[in-house]
Amino acid sequence: MKFPAVSLLALSIALAVNPASAAKPTAPTFDPKRLSNDVKVLSTDEFEGRGPATEGETKTVDYVIAQMKAAGLKPGGDLKDGQREWTQAVPLARAEIRGAPQVSVKVAGKSQALTQGEQIAVRAAQNGTTAIDIANAPLVFVGYGVKAPERNWDDFKGVDLKGKIAVVLINDPDFESGQGDFGGKAMTYYGRWTYKYEEAARQGALGLLIVHETAPASYGWATVKNSNTNTMFDVVRDDPASVHPTMEGWIQRDFAAALFKGAGQDFDALKKQAATRDFKPVELKGATLSAKYDVNREVITSHNIVGRIDGAKRPDETVIYSGHWDHLGVGQPDAKGDTIYNGAVDNATGIAAMLELARGFAKAPAPDRSIVFLAVTAEEKGLLGSEYYASKPLYPLGKTVAVINMDALDPHGLARNFTTSGSAKQELLDQLVTTAKQWNLDYVTDPKPEAGHFFRSDHFPFAKRGVPAISFGSGNDLVDGGLAAGKKIEDEYVADRYHQPADQWEASWTFAGMARDLQLLYTVGHDLADSDRWPNWDSASEFRAARDATAGDRK
Repeated sequence: MKFPAVSLLALSIALAVNPASAAKPTAPTFDPKRLSNDVKVLSTDEFEGRGPATEGETKTVDYVIAQMKAAGLKPGGDLKDGQREWTQAVPLARAEIRGAPQVSVKVAGKSQALTQGEQIAVRAAQNGTTAIDIANAPLVFVGYGVKAPERNWDDFKGVDLKGKIAVVLINDPDFESGQGDFGGKAMTYYGRWTYKYEEAARQGALGLLIVHETAPASYGWATVKNSNTNTMFDVVRDDPASVHPTMEGWIQRDFAAALFKGAGQDFDALKKQAATRDFKPVELKGATLSAKYDVNREVITSHNIVGRIDGAKRPDETVIYSGHWDHLGVGQPDAKGDTIYNGAVDNATGIAAMLELARGFAKAPAPDRSIVFLAVTAEEKGLLGSEYYASKPLYPLGKTVAVINMDALDPHGLARNFTTSGSAKQELLDQLVTTAKQWNLDYVTDPKPEAGHFFRSDHFPFAKRGVPAISFGSGNDLVDGGLAAGKKIEDEYVADRYHQPADQWEASWTFAGMARDLQLLYTVGHDLADSDRWPNWDSASEFRAARDATAGDRK
């Protein structure tokens, strides 16, 4: 198929990156002004932070559908009376603490009340319990909370956690030294907080508290507080207690160190021991925790939004562009009293990018394969919308060619490079890197592999089921200011805006970098959709077996 001719704006963007090279692949022009407008609308206070199952969701779904219709997409969601709808219904279990939780610790006979959001961030129970009443539960330090038989690693070593609260470190045992059995600095799934709660439930713990430290968590306490003290969501499970202990929460590092000291233990010394295979669980003698609070629990329905372009020759084969439409909604006030978590960068930028891609594809002749634009819900609650789609796909995963996810893109100027979340070896990434060279864009591996970004974006539920999937990341080597400018923008965002009310649209954002990056993402997706190729994972990848198991679907 022939692409639309590249415009003067597209050429000017290319020339800004490399003035000596005017010959670029022809792809549609993506309008920075439209990108800015979509982000501005989606992140206004009127959308109330785009929380699932709120008025903000209704407004978001209506807006995205209207834009998809205007672009010329077809509905690609649930089937009703033989016709596709614009959404996929996603049932979610919603849990919310009523009032302020009463939590205290007793150490050496002295009791200390804990304040929600200060020393501790308690999550609403997701194991089905509606009334938590814990009295003087013993505290046990279990290192990183990892049980990995394939690595001959067990932090629990047979400890009985029934009726006890486990305390664990964030990330995995390799973080501090950068070497060991868990891949060095690159976080494995064992380092994710989701895994730690799951394993605590499997070990029979009454509760789990994760010690927050900014470097291994990759975000500050403000992010922990804002993400864990509001309404919680989970997919509807037959046995939620199998993956959720009764009490889940985080505690501040300094509070944890004082708690350990009061129990006669040295936090830093135990932390070093926890990085070794020989570590054994340590009961914090004389230290107990009590907690009392009620939880409102109900099953609600949120929605993934799905638009589609039917393939001209093989419509049953699908390329997916994804991004999450949700953010944190309305929560705790910041220092200025602002309670609306607008989520401009995270992730109105990804949805704006998806809508621009949809406009570009809809104006061109249909490719051989179908293109699906999937805006998922409840990413901020644990990738729940993408997990639901991947577990109950509208289009078979065995015939899903690839997933290109967009999450928290940089709305500033042009960069000389780009990245992806994680650096899992796969042919899809190879194609992205090769295609980017046509714009003189360099690929840099995930600059913070210890942050575990591969497990924190909506491509992951697809990847773990074998579908080739990436999450695209904006570059950090800016044409205007270089690496120093890129680092400054990222550091300020993580410290002052990420998961905070200050993540708001700014008139100064040019969106020039996103407009150019979308040409790359369009070209990669189009090339896949207009071919008969099936990219796969590297032969050594942990996801290769799942993909190969569906090979019969692609014959």
